[in-house]
Parts: sequence; C-alpha cells; structure tokens
Amino acid sequence: AALLLALQVRLVMKAHSFIRENVPRVLSSVKDKSGTVHIPRISQYLYFLFAPTLIYRDNYPRNPTIRWGYVATKFAQVLGSLFYAYYIFVRLCIPQFRNSSQETFNLRGLVLCIFNSILPGVLILFLVFFAFLHCWLNAFAEMLRFADRMFYK
Repeated sequence: AALLLALQVRLVMKAHSFIRENVPRVLSSVKDKSGTVHIPRISQYLYFLFAPTLIYRDNYPRNPTIRWGYVATKFAQVLGSLFYAYYIFVRLCIPQFRNSSQETFNLRGLVLCIFNSILPGVLILFLVFFAFLHCWLNAFAEMLRFADRMFYK
C-alpha cells in the first residue's frame, strides 16, 4: 500500500509540473492570437514520466550512448543492498522481538527491544535510500540517456 501511495504521489507531482509548465505557454499563445500553439508531443511526456526528475522540460540533456555495464552494476548494487538489508533484519531485528513475544509484557523489555533495534533499523534505512535514490535512479537515468545527474542538489 505504501509503494502504491508513493507511486501515485510521484505521478501527481509530475502531472502538476507538466501542467504548470505548459498551460501558461498555451494561454499566452492564445491570448496573442498567434497561429502556432506549442503543445508537447506524447513522446516528450512519456520520457518525462520515466526520467528521474520532477521538473518538466521539452528537452533534457542526453548522453550519446547507454553504458550497459554501468546499468548492470547499479542493478547489482540494488540487489546487494536489498539482500544485505534483509540479512540485517532477520539476524538483528527479528530475534529481539521473537524473544519478547514469549515473555509477559513489561515496559522495560519493550524499551530494550526498541533500543536494540535502532542501529539495525537506521542501517536498513540507509541501505534502502542508497538502493533507491542512488542506484535505481542512476540505472534508469543511464537507460534513458539522461545526462543531468544532479539528483542530490
């Protein structure tokens, strides 16, 4: 459910950017009564939907070729990060709460479980952010030949 919600938010943000960039252009050309109304092509919109950016432009800087070795490396890093996060979760987080489920409830035990899970949880959070924000977006940027790699600025 959270993944679907995140996807919907991304699509709404992209639609907002697309409308915000194109409606003023169309309205100004109608107001000026000029014969040419620049309406973006469907291919430009589809490229924008998959490009790792939230700002619509008619054209983006493009690389001349796709480095498939780079793409494979980034996808391997995504898989490695997810497997490592799973390993940390299974080895460090689950045993903490499995032992507490067999005991009677007490506040001290719950607080200890939570504090013992903070460090592994933060490490999993870093791994997921690295896998998605760095590896996944860079792999798709390379496949789309998207040259502007300033994701973090």
